[in-house]
Amino acid sequence: MADKEKKVCDSSSSHDQSKQEEDLMALYGSDSGWVEARTHCDHLDILSSDLTHIPTPDTPCNRCHHPAENWLCLSCKDVLCSRFINKHMLDHYQLQHHCLALSYSDLSVWCFSCDAYLDAQVMPPLRPVYETAYILKFGEAPPFRTIECLQLGDGSSSGN
Repeated sequence: MADKEKKVCDSSSSHDQSKQEEDLMALYGSDSGWVEARTHCDHLDILSSDLTHIPTPDTPCNRCHHPAENWLCLSCKDVLCSRFINKHMLDHYQLQHHCLALSYSDLSVWCFSCDAYLDAQVMPPLRPVYETAYILKFGEAPPFRTIECLQLGDGSSSGN
């Protein structure tokens, strides 16, 4: 009888564990919109040499003058609209091969060549443009991550 109760309990706990894993996947998985930003990119050599002097986040698209959903090219500093508006930043990448851009909406950095977001707070070459855009958008310096967060973002930890 005890063995039968143990099997029922084991079965129930594995079901609970599966349910918890499903809940975590829903929270952090592809359905949630959660994206893990990369901490390495081979295309950083195309960055502008001066990313501390950039257009303000309210700058309209240089082509269609749309006021929202604009991106800053991190090579030539053109401000162009997103793929949700008139796709001018995507056109710019396809014509000029400038693959790195910062979103003025959420200050994320996208690499078109890697097809991935980059962690601008962890990658030293991107930190100045992130900080400058943050100050221009919010009027104050960005909060700094703790050392533990930076280590986790780099894929290392002090416990290993």
